[in-house]
Amino acid sequence: MSRIMLTLALLGGLIWVGTSHGVSAAERPQRVGDTPAQSVNPVVQWNRTLLMIVRTPKAQPAAVHTTRSFAIMHAAIYDAVNAIDRSHRPYLVRLTDVSRGASQDAAAAAAAHDVLVALYPSFRAVLDAELQDSLAHISGGSDQAEGVRIGQTVAARLLALRRDDGSSASPIPYAFGNDPGDYQSTPPNFPKQPQFTHWSHVRPLALPQAKMFRPGPPPALTSERYSDAFNEVKSLGIAGGTASSADQALTGRFWNGAIQNYWNEIAQTATDAHHLTTAERARLFALLNFAIADSVIAFYDAKYTYTLWRTVTAIRAADTDDNPDTISDPVWLPEVGNTTPDPSYPGAHAVISAAAFDVLISVLKRDRLDLTVTSEVLPGVTRSFESLSAAADEAALSRIFAGVHFRFDLTRGSRLGRRVADFVVDNFLTRRGAEDDRDGDDRVTDGDDSRSERLRAGRSNHRTGG
Repeated sequence: MSRIMLTLALLGGLIWVGTSHGVSAAERPQRVGDTPAQSVNPVVQWNRTLLMIVRTPKAQPAAVHTTRSFAIMHAAIYDAVNAIDRSHRPYLVRLTDVSRGASQDAAAAAAAHDVLVALYPSFRAVLDAELQDSLAHISGGSDQAEGVRIGQTVAARLLALRRDDGSSASPIPYAFGNDPGDYQSTPPNFPKQPQFTHWSHVRPLALPQAKMFRPGPPPALTSERYSDAFNEVKSLGIAGGTASSADQALTGRFWNGAIQNYWNEIAQTATDAHHLTTAERARLFALLNFAIADSVIAFYDAKYTYTLWRTVTAIRAADTDDNPDTISDPVWLPEVGNTTPDPSYPGAHAVISAAAFDVLISVLKRDRLDLTVTSEVLPGVTRSFESLSAAADEAALSRIFAGVHFRFDLTRGSRLGRRVADFVVDNFLTRRGAEDDRDGDDRVTDGDDSRSERLRAGRSNHRTGG
């Protein structure tokens, strides 16, 4: 256990930390210039460090979504490593006079460290110790020092670019509705306010705007599609019910945690199984967390546009929906007890899982992967999968067995996640071409990547249908 993991465990008390593991027989030859993966690659190491922080009670500001931290950290890691590797286009920061011999691993560690110290200043001491531990496993000398300088420079620039992104704004007060279909505070805990009412106003990492892929409205309460979805979750998602199998009920509880954490750990497994280099891991984790972070911004835009009631409200108040095929149950509760405090449509697990899967399959070019995933909320409980798609499908469908989502929340959510991920992969961190070689990064001072700025300003040719 690294120094920071031990310290964070002590800071957080008896907290449990989930892990995911996997193996694959896939081997590929190293290319000339590749840095062989260490036993714990620094990209993975600092991803684990951030997971440890966000799992520590009260470490994360309540009104700031954790996906922002992952995206900024991995953006800094990528731009720092890519400044040395130069195989792909930068995200936002370009540097001059970068030695190709500088340590990519040192650049990754320094960039991650400086971002996390800025975002979580109370953890400075343990993050400093973690950086020293990282550098101790990297060859020293001028190459390490140059890597550290690059990482620090990129981190400072990325943090400055994200300083006024809207994430520090106060949540917008929300007035619960009273009409059938309106989102209302949910039993049994009845939260006073929903979460992240302001998050759709945060500037995305890649999308031009939060509503770019906004789905159409949910089905009408009187439609057959609505009544089918209603009766499915009413039957399969009830606490202590008998219609769902024991395994289905377990599935609902197993995935009832921060879904972005599961997918970052799955990515750790996948990058180890495919023996990716530091530069390859830096790109994959950046794309993954851009897609996840922007998916969150996008689904909060949709949630607070349509403000659809949650399943527990719908089932208890079914006698008000004018649908003869829905029957109320005034004491119904979901399998997982409390419902996430935000509107139902679309489903977050489906959005994020689809986005994460789409990025992983786009980069790795292979679905098959033996995975053993450990629950974020059920200590020591694991589930095994033979492919990334199987994990993504189960993560989405689990919300029906959990009793907190309608099926159409999931189908529309999956579509939204795929669209966000496709946009990210198609337009960001792409391979350099001949024109990039002619331009030469060394002639550009550190600053905004004008290509990325044009994309976010909405001047991309990518399709934008809803």
